[in-house]
Amino acid sequence: MNATYVGSAEARYRELEYRRAVYLERAREVSRYTIPSLLPPNGHSSTTKLETPYQGVGARGVNNLASKLLLALLPPNSPFFRLKIEDFTLQELENAEAGLKTEVETGLSRIEQAVMTDIETSSDRVAVFEILKHLLIAGNVLMDMSQDAVRVFHLDRYVVQRDPMGNVLEIVIHETIAPVALPKEIRELIAGRVDSSEKNVNLYTYVKRHGNHWRVFQEIKGMVIPNSEGTYPLDRSPFIPLRAIRIDGEDYGRGYVEEYLGDLKSLEGLSKAIVEGAAAAAKVLILVNPNGTTRIKTIAEAPNGAIREGNKEDVSVLQLEKFADFRVALEQIQRIEERLSFAFLLNSSIQRNGERVTAEEIRFMARELEDALGGLYSILAQEFQLPYVRRKLYQMEKTKKLPTLPKNTVKPMIITGLEALGRGHDLNKLDVFIGGLSQTLGPEILAQYMNLDDYISRRAVAIGIDTKGLIKSKEEIAAAQQAAQQQAMLSQFGPEMIKQVGNYVSKGGSNAQSQETGQ
Repeated sequence: MNATYVGSAEARYRELEYRRAVYLERAREVSRYTIPSLLPPNGHSSTTKLETPYQGVGARGVNNLASKLLLALLPPNSPFFRLKIEDFTLQELENAEAGLKTEVETGLSRIEQAVMTDIETSSDRVAVFEILKHLLIAGNVLMDMSQDAVRVFHLDRYVVQRDPMGNVLEIVIHETIAPVALPKEIRELIAGRVDSSEKNVNLYTYVKRHGNHWRVFQEIKGMVIPNSEGTYPLDRSPFIPLRAIRIDGEDYGRGYVEEYLGDLKSLEGLSKAIVEGAAAAAKVLILVNPNGTTRIKTIAEAPNGAIREGNKEDVSVLQLEKFADFRVALEQIQRIEERLSFAFLLNSSIQRNGERVTAEEIRFMARELEDALGGLYSILAQEFQLPYVRRKLYQMEKTKKLPTLPKNTVKPMIITGLEALGRGHDLNKLDVFIGGLSQTLGPEILAQYMNLDDYISRRAVAIGIDTKGLIKSKEEIAAAQQAAQQQAMLSQFGPEMIKQVGNYVSKGGSNAQSQETGQ
């Protein structure tokens, strides 16, 4: 490692920290109205009490969106990517040997299943769910895949620098770790620089792009940690900074919830007013006229249902008489909650208020709401799914769990998220087209013109189902029809044919015997 890098990680972190300040402050404000513990205020510690919001729409919406994104980006028991061979190479395989293309595609399918098995048996989904919540609230998060388990670094723990096109140039990660948790050789290295009163020390991980690779090293107390220096291929880096909403020319992204911060703040203020007002209205306070004939002691000590002497004009109950004002606030709250429910794709926003709501109407509105996530799907496919699967393949190749794939020939292609939305629209248009023809022309005429094999294939592609081994091929259908016809003929003509064959054999035997006797 070049000597100019020694001691530069902490200084570089401090230089880039001020450029992150405005994004971090905004993210903490959004977290305050959604999930305060996700990105606490500056100076927060385990002994500090967090402020609890007066409404739960923000937290519910974030958790709901994160769950939907998790199922779309990492669907369970189904590959979210395909290993694709370049068209030119695929043509060469077809020309080289018959059946070689099928054999190669079968091998790639096994690799896909091996990767998915590794993901299912790991704890990656837990980390990805946390990552998605940070993306929705803070708009930025760093995923670290350098170890066996995925680590998540919040926005207040790393800085990043990008070029105007959004390409990452530098990453500096800041961690705090107890000296006793460090390996022995590192403790000996920094022994003279650590005060006995220090409970934690700062550890910096510096990642910088150099040409077609990344250079990485770790620094503690201004000293580079031995054996921490290394390089990674450009598209196989374990350090993946993610953004929810991309802004050209900025180092950091913006959060999805930030776009609805105005509604969240308004809802918080109105909810607080309603809650405090309702608490004041619920307080029962009985007033007794001091100049009246009814005594206070008589009212205070009288049991329920008792009969006492007194004048009802001397006794009254304190009322706020703010019902009309509360009603205005409550109606505004309902309107804001409805807008936020649409933004967060909550189920309550799908079904309108009405006595008769058709299932088709609900499906249509659900598709409309899902399409609102198209922007998130597109950027997460490029900045999360692709780097994630590339790193997974690289790790499994290094540990000999997978064979080494040829470079620049086999590439992963994402098939969920935005691609799934497109297939969903294709399925909807296909069903509308077939349904319209069936109603207009009738099932009999439709059957004459429609290619059933092609329809089954298109529907399977739209849903994302592999029909291999599930749907019979034309050859298998023809063979089954031929076997059925033969069986039907045997069942219909079998006894008569057997009888005729038997008679023929019997006559043939008698004729042969007669000829032998005549001779």
